[in-house]
Amino acid sequence: MTENVTAAAGRPPDAAAGSTRTLLICGIVAGPLYIVVVVLQMLTRDGFDISRHPASMLSNGDQGWIQIATFAVSGLLFVACAIGLHRVLGPVAGRGGTWGPRLIGVFGAGMVAAAFFSADPADGFPPGTPAGPPSTISWHELVHFLVAGVAFLALITACFVFARRFAVAGRGGWAAFSTVTGVLFLATWISIFALQGARAASVAFAGAIALVLAWTSLLAAHLLTRSGGE
Repeated sequence: MTENVTAAAGRPPDAAAGSTRTLLICGIVAGPLYIVVVVLQMLTRDGFDISRHPASMLSNGDQGWIQIATFAVSGLLFVACAIGLHRVLGPVAGRGGTWGPRLIGVFGAGMVAAAFFSADPADGFPPGTPAGPPSTISWHELVHFLVAGVAFLALITACFVFARRFAVAGRGGWAAFSTVTGVLFLATWISIFALQGARAASVAFAGAIALVLAWTSLLAAHLLTRSGGE
Protein backbone atom coordinates (compact mmCIF):
# COMPACT_ATOMS: atom_id res chain seq x y z
CA MET A 1 0.00 0.00 0.00
CA THR A 2 1.38 3.37 -0.97
CA GLU A 3 2.07 5.73 1.92
CA ASN A 4 0.72 9.24 1.72
CA VAL A 5 1.92 11.95 4.10
CA THR A 6 -1.39 13.75 3.98
CA ALA A 7 -3.44 10.60 4.37
CA ALA A 8 -1.37 9.78 7.43
CA ALA A 9 -2.45 13.12 8.83
CA GLY A 10 -6.08 12.06 8.61
CA ARG A 11 -7.04 14.72 6.07
CA PRO A 12 -9.60 14.19 3.32
CA PRO A 13 -8.45 13.99 -0.33
CA ASP A 14 -9.64 17.52 -1.05
CA ALA A 15 -7.58 19.04 1.78
CA ALA A 16 -5.68 21.30 -0.62
CA ALA A 17 -8.79 22.58 -2.35
CA GLY A 18 -9.71 26.24 -2.53
CA SER A 19 -7.80 28.62 -0.31
CA THR A 20 -5.42 25.93 0.95
CA ARG A 21 -4.33 25.20 -2.61
CA THR A 22 -3.68 28.91 -3.14
CA LEU A 23 -1.59 29.05 0.04
CA LEU A 24 0.57 26.15 -1.13
CA ILE A 25 0.99 27.76 -4.55
CA CYS A 26 2.32 30.83 -2.70
CA GLY A 27 5.01 28.57 -1.28
CA ILE A 28 5.82 27.15 -4.71
CA VAL A 29 6.35 30.67 -6.08
CA ALA A 30 8.28 32.08 -3.09
CA GLY A 31 11.63 30.35 -3.51
CA PRO A 32 12.05 30.79 -7.29
CA LEU A 33 10.89 34.41 -7.04
CA TYR A 34 13.56 35.26 -4.49
CA ILE A 35 16.30 33.37 -6.33
CA VAL A 36 15.52 34.88 -9.75
CA VAL A 37 15.31 38.46 -8.49
CA VAL A 38 18.57 38.15 -6.54
CA VAL A 39 20.40 36.59 -9.50
CA LEU A 40 19.18 39.37 -11.79
CA GLN A 41 20.46 41.96 -9.33
CA MET A 42 23.79 40.14 -9.03
CA LEU A 43 24.19 40.47 -12.78
CA THR A 44 23.11 44.09 -13.09
CA ARG A 45 24.07 45.97 -9.91
CA ASP A 46 27.42 47.75 -10.17
CA GLY A 47 29.96 46.71 -7.57
CA PHE A 48 28.08 43.71 -6.21
CA ASP A 49 30.08 40.50 -5.85
CA ILE A 50 28.38 37.45 -4.31
CA SER A 51 31.78 36.16 -3.19
CA ARG A 52 32.20 39.26 -0.99
CA HIS A 53 28.69 40.60 -0.41
CA PRO A 54 25.68 38.75 1.03
CA ALA A 55 22.44 39.18 -0.90
CA SER A 56 20.99 41.20 1.98
CA MET A 57 23.37 44.05 1.10
CA LEU A 58 21.38 44.56 -2.11
CA SER A 59 18.92 46.48 0.09
CA ASN A 60 21.32 49.43 -0.06
CA GLY A 61 21.70 52.05 -2.79
CA ASP A 62 19.27 53.67 -5.18
CA GLN A 63 17.91 50.31 -6.29
CA GLY A 64 17.79 48.89 -2.79
CA TRP A 65 14.01 48.99 -2.83
CA ILE A 66 14.05 45.98 -5.17
CA GLN A 67 15.67 43.73 -2.58
CA ILE A 68 13.56 45.21 0.22
CA ALA A 69 10.40 44.40 -1.75
CA THR A 70 11.77 40.94 -2.56
CA PHE A 71 12.33 40.20 1.13
CA ALA A 72 8.82 41.38 2.01
CA VAL A 73 6.94 39.63 -0.79
CA SER A 74 8.88 36.36 -0.55
CA GLY A 75 8.53 36.33 3.22
CA LEU A 76 4.78 36.82 3.06
CA LEU A 77 4.53 34.05 0.48
CA PHE A 78 6.42 31.68 2.79
CA VAL A 79 4.14 32.61 5.70
CA ALA A 80 1.14 31.81 3.49
CA CYS A 81 2.84 28.54 2.55
CA ALA A 82 3.24 27.67 6.23
CA ILE A 83 -0.48 28.14 6.78
CA GLY A 84 -1.21 25.91 3.80
CA LEU A 85 1.17 23.22 5.05
CA HIS A 86 -0.48 23.27 8.45
CA ARG A 87 -3.92 22.87 6.88
CA VAL A 88 -2.80 19.90 4.79
CA LEU A 89 -0.81 18.15 7.51
CA GLY A 90 -2.63 19.25 10.64
CA PRO A 91 -1.88 18.48 14.30
CA VAL A 92 -2.90 14.85 13.85
CA ALA A 93 0.29 14.41 11.83
CA GLY A 94 2.40 14.85 14.97
CA ARG A 95 5.45 17.10 15.29
CA GLY A 96 6.06 17.15 11.55
CA GLY A 97 2.58 18.49 10.90
CA THR A 98 2.72 21.00 13.74
CA TRP A 99 6.31 22.21 14.03
CA GLY A 100 7.34 21.87 10.39
CA PRO A 101 4.87 24.50 9.14
CA ARG A 102 5.48 26.71 12.18
CA LEU A 103 9.23 26.77 11.54
CA ILE A 104 8.71 27.69 7.88
CA GLY A 105 6.37 30.42 9.07
CA VAL A 106 9.11 31.75 11.38
CA PHE A 107 11.50 31.82 8.43
CA GLY A 108 8.97 33.73 6.33
CA ALA A 109 8.42 36.24 9.12
CA GLY A 110 12.19 36.67 9.35
CA MET A 111 12.36 37.55 5.67
CA VAL A 112 9.67 40.17 6.16
CA ALA A 113 11.60 41.60 9.11
CA ALA A 114 14.74 41.74 6.96
CA ALA A 115 12.87 44.12 4.67
CA PHE A 116 12.55 46.60 7.53
CA PHE A 117 16.01 46.17 9.06
CA SER A 118 18.61 46.39 6.32
CA ALA A 119 22.22 45.24 6.42
CA ASP A 120 24.87 47.97 6.38
CA PRO A 121 26.83 48.92 3.24
CA ALA A 122 30.31 47.38 3.27
CA ASP A 123 33.37 46.42 1.26
CA GLY A 124 32.77 48.70 -1.69
CA PHE A 125 29.03 48.14 -2.10
CA PRO A 126 27.12 50.13 -3.04
CA PRO A 127 29.69 52.06 -5.12
CA GLY A 128 31.31 54.76 -3.02
CA THR A 129 31.39 52.64 0.13
CA PRO A 130 34.93 52.22 1.54
CA ALA A 131 36.58 48.84 0.98
CA GLY A 132 36.63 46.37 3.84
CA PRO A 133 34.22 45.90 6.75
CA PRO A 134 32.45 48.96 8.19
CA SER A 135 34.12 50.71 11.12
CA THR A 136 30.84 50.77 13.03
CA ILE A 137 27.71 48.63 13.02
CA SER A 138 24.27 50.26 13.02
CA TRP A 139 21.40 49.14 15.21
CA HIS A 140 19.40 47.96 12.19
CA GLU A 141 22.37 45.82 11.07
CA LEU A 142 22.37 44.17 14.51
CA VAL A 143 18.63 43.53 14.29
CA HIS A 144 19.06 42.19 10.75
CA PHE A 145 21.78 39.81 11.96
CA LEU A 146 19.61 38.59 14.83
CA VAL A 147 16.54 38.14 12.63
CA ALA A 148 18.57 36.28 10.01
CA GLY A 149 19.99 33.96 12.66
CA VAL A 150 16.55 33.05 13.99
CA ALA A 151 15.16 32.59 10.47
CA PHE A 152 18.05 30.38 9.35
CA LEU A 153 17.87 28.20 12.47
CA ALA A 154 14.12 27.79 11.98
CA LEU A 155 14.52 26.68 8.37
CA ILE A 156 17.39 24.29 9.18
CA THR A 157 15.30 22.73 11.92
CA ALA A 158 12.33 22.47 9.55
CA CYS A 159 14.50 20.45 7.15
CA PHE A 160 15.24 17.91 9.87
CA VAL A 161 11.67 17.84 11.18
CA PHE A 162 10.33 17.05 7.72
CA ALA A 163 13.18 14.60 7.10
CA ARG A 164 12.07 12.59 10.12
CA ARG A 165 8.44 12.74 9.04
CA PHE A 166 9.24 11.57 5.51
CA ALA A 167 11.39 8.76 6.90
CA VAL A 168 8.53 7.55 9.11
CA ALA A 169 6.18 7.72 6.10
CA GLY A 170 8.57 5.60 4.05
CA ARG A 171 9.58 8.45 1.75
CA GLY A 172 13.30 7.72 1.61
CA GLY A 173 14.05 10.10 -1.24
CA TRP A 174 12.38 13.06 0.37
CA ALA A 175 13.88 12.17 3.76
CA ALA A 176 17.37 12.18 2.22
CA PHE A 177 16.72 15.39 0.27
CA SER A 178 15.51 17.16 3.41
CA THR A 179 18.43 15.91 5.51
CA VAL A 180 21.09 16.81 2.95
CA THR A 181 19.56 20.26 2.47
CA GLY A 182 19.56 20.94 6.21
CA VAL A 183 23.12 19.65 6.68
CA LEU A 184 24.52 21.66 3.76
CA PHE A 185 22.77 24.83 4.85
CA LEU A 186 24.04 24.44 8.43
CA ALA A 187 27.59 23.54 7.35
CA THR A 188 27.95 26.46 4.94
CA TRP A 189 26.46 28.87 7.47
CA ILE A 190 29.04 27.78 10.05
CA SER A 191 31.78 28.13 7.44
CA ILE A 192 30.92 31.81 7.03
CA PHE A 193 32.01 32.41 10.63
CA ALA A 194 34.85 29.88 10.67
CA LEU A 195 36.40 31.13 7.42
CA GLN A 196 35.72 34.83 7.63
CA GLY A 197 36.52 36.57 4.37
CA ALA A 198 36.85 33.33 2.41
CA ARG A 199 35.20 33.86 -0.94
CA ALA A 200 34.55 30.16 -1.48
CA ALA A 201 32.61 30.04 1.80
CA SER A 202 30.47 33.00 0.74
CA VAL A 203 29.65 31.44 -2.62
CA ALA A 204 28.89 28.07 -1.00
CA PHE A 205 26.57 29.72 1.50
CA ALA A 206 24.74 31.59 -1.26
CA GLY A 207 24.28 28.29 -3.08
CA ALA A 208 22.99 26.64 0.10
CA ILE A 209 20.43 29.41 0.54
CA ALA A 210 19.22 28.83 -3.02
CA LEU A 211 19.00 25.10 -2.28
CA VAL A 212 16.98 25.47 0.91
CA LEU A 213 14.60 27.95 -0.72
CA ALA A 214 14.12 25.51 -3.59
CA TRP A 215 13.55 22.69 -1.08
CA THR A 216 10.80 24.69 0.63
CA SER A 217 9.04 25.44 -2.63
CA LEU A 218 9.37 21.84 -3.81
CA LEU A 219 7.97 20.68 -0.48
CA ALA A 220 4.88 22.84 -1.05
CA ALA A 221 4.55 21.48 -4.60
CA HIS A 222 4.93 17.89 -3.36
CA LEU A 223 2.23 18.22 -0.73
CA LEU A 224 -0.05 20.10 -3.12
CA THR A 225 0.24 17.28 -5.64
CA ARG A 226 -0.09 14.44 -3.15
CA SER A 227 -2.96 15.97 -1.20
CA GLY A 228 -5.34 14.88 -3.94
CA GLY A 229 -4.45 11.22 -3.41
CA GLU A 230 -2.61 8.83 -5.66
